[in-house]
Amino acid sequence: MRTIHSRMTPLRQRMLEDLQLRNYSPQTIRCYLRCIADFAKHFGVSPAHLGPEQVRTYQLFLVQDKQVSWTSVVQTVCALRFFYRITLGRPAMLEYIPHPQRPFTLPTLLSQAEVAALLSASPNLKHRAILTTLYAAGLRVSELCQLQVTDIDSARMVLRVRQGKGQHDRYVMLSPKLLPLLRQYWQQDKPRPWLFPGHPRTRPITTRAVYNICRDAGQAAHLPKAIHPHVLRHCFATHLLEAGVDLRRIQLLLGHRSLRTTSRYLHVTPQALHATPSPLDALPLEESL
Repeated sequence: MRTIHSRMTPLRQRMLEDLQLRNYSPQTIRCYLRCIADFAKHFGVSPAHLGPEQVRTYQLFLVQDKQVSWTSVVQTVCALRFFYRITLGRPAMLEYIPHPQRPFTLPTLLSQAEVAALLSASPNLKHRAILTTLYAAGLRVSELCQLQVTDIDSARMVLRVRQGKGQHDRYVMLSPKLLPLLRQYWQQDKPRPWLFPGHPRTRPITTRAVYNICRDAGQAAHLPKAIHPHVLRHCFATHLLEAGVDLRRIQLLLGHRSLRTTSRYLHVTPQALHATPSPLDALPLEESL
């Protein structure tokens, strides 16, 4: 949070405190403050003096001129809605800051054979442990980075996930195949307190470093798809669903607040597709068709 405080105006300080009072994560706080700072910088004045017309102009600028990703647009919208509703106390502005409709896209998936190739592709033991943990427990990249050695409960065979998305703790399974790998890695690196320390070792590994590890492993495994940490989380959920695990249990393991979020995996499982006959199959047509 040091960089946040370095250029702190009274208005920025107030928004920071508003976010902290509502227990937003440090990552979300940094993101929201950056979004509002970019909004103000675009017009060259304090955001307290900007209204509906400027909000509309800025949203069009992001979508049409900068062509930013849908995720960036949503982050900006959420930051603006919080800023006007809470920090400025102008809830009427929410009418002019609608949530954009989310495009539905199918996640990138790997077969079990492709996952096996990916997990064994890296010669670096720490990297293999990171990749295997992502897949074995279905973790978000931020959750993996925050794992501590004490979060491994080998007696109960569970991993403790601290303050996942929405500031909630949860437990996930500790795979009997993952545990020996983590023990081998611990014997070699002796990490503490973070399971996967970064540079310096007193700090956890960064999400960017984990992204690079996934990318490099995908290239080493000669996979034609772009590999990032969330691909392994998608594979975790989809492979469980294909194995017959019910959707509600997968929701709890993933830490999803809504079953609707988890249900997207119903669209990609081959079993769901193969178990549903096409209406063409019921038509009295000749075999030659």
